[in-house]
Amino acid sequence: MRTTHTINELKAYLQHHRNRGHRIALVPTMGNLHQGHLALVKAARQQADVVVTSIFVNPLQFGANEDLDSYPRTLAEDQRLLNETGNDLVFAPSPREMYPNGLDQHTRVTVPVITELHCGANRPGHFTGVATVVTLLFNIVQPDVAVFGEKDFQQLAVIRKLAQDLCLPVHVESMPTYREADGLAMSSRNRYLSPQERSKAVLIYQMLEATAEHIRKGRRDYTALTDQAVRSLAEQGFKPDYFNIVNSQTLAPAEYTDLQVTLLAAAWLGNTRLIDNISVDLKDASNH
Repeated sequence: MRTTHTINELKAYLQHHRNRGHRIALVPTMGNLHQGHLALVKAARQQADVVVTSIFVNPLQFGANEDLDSYPRTLAEDQRLLNETGNDLVFAPSPREMYPNGLDQHTRVTVPVITELHCGANRPGHFTGVATVVTLLFNIVQPDVAVFGEKDFQQLAVIRKLAQDLCLPVHVESMPTYREADGLAMSSRNRYLSPQERSKAVLIYQMLEATAEHIRKGRRDYTALTDQAVRSLAEQGFKPDYFNIVNSQTLAPAEYTDLQVTLLAAAWLGNTRLIDNISVDLKDASNH
C-alpha cells in the first residue's frame, strides 16, 4: 500500500491504472479510522480494481468553536488498518495542498435548501465545507465509485445531490451504519466519551428504535413523537440538538402519506456531539 501527500503524485499513480482500464473507488475519511470506515473500504474493494482512501481533517467544515484542533489524528494507525483491509493508496494531503491560496480565497460549493435543515441549522457553513472538499476529492481522484456511510445521513443526501446537480461522473454508493455490540453508531468522536457517558450514549439509538417501532405500528403523529423523544433524551441527561422525522428523499418534515421516512437525531452528551438515524419503509406497512 502506498501513501501520498500530493495531488500530482496521486494523479500520476491513478493515471497509470486508468490507462490499463482499471476501475477506481474512493473512500473519503477524516482519519481516526474504526471498523465502520474499514467496512466502506471492503465494500469499495468489491467494486473496483484500485481503492483510494483519503485522510483529511477538513478545516472548512469545522465551525469557530468546534473540535478542529483536538480532532484525533492517527495516521500511522490508520495506515496499518488500511493496509490490512486491502486498501491500495492513502491520500493524506495537508490543508495547504488542498487550499493553496488559503480558506478565505478558495472557491466554495454550496448545495441549497437541504443543507439548511437539521445539522445545517446548528452548524452554519458546515455542509458548504463538506460539499467543497468532496467536490475537490471527486475532481482530484476522478473515481468511478465513491463509498460513504449512512450514519451521516444528511451528508450523504447532500453529496448525492451535489453529484447529480453538477453531473459529476461518479456513482455514490452508501453502506449501512456500522454499530457497536450494544447498538451505538461507530464514530471517531465516541472516544471523547467518558465511561459513564459511553454507557449512556446508546440511549439515542434506543430512542430512535422505539420511535421507529411506533411508526411501524401505525402512528403518524410525527410532531408528538418527536416532542416525546426530545423530552425523554433531555430527561436522560442529553442536550438534544434535534430529533426529526423526515421524508427519506427530501429530508423535509415527514407527511402522513410518505412511504419512506428517516428518523434523524443529534444530541450532546457532555462535550461530545452524537448523531444517528434509522430509516423506516412504510410501503409494506398496513394502512391505519
